[in-house]
Amino acid sequence: MTRPTVGLIALALVAVLVGADALLSAPIDPWEVPPPAALGSGQAPAGAHCSAG
Repeated sequence: MTRPTVGLIALALVAVLVGADALLSAPIDPWEVPPPAALGSGQAPAGAHCSAG
């Protein structure tokens, strides 16, 4: 096989994996997910300029 063929096969495999994940997983509810900076801690971020309010 040539390099372009292997590259196209790899890209097709990635596209299949991303498509299968998008079809089989539940949609993300933006009102129930934690803030990205607090993933795993269970708490919202505090003390930064972007958390003032």
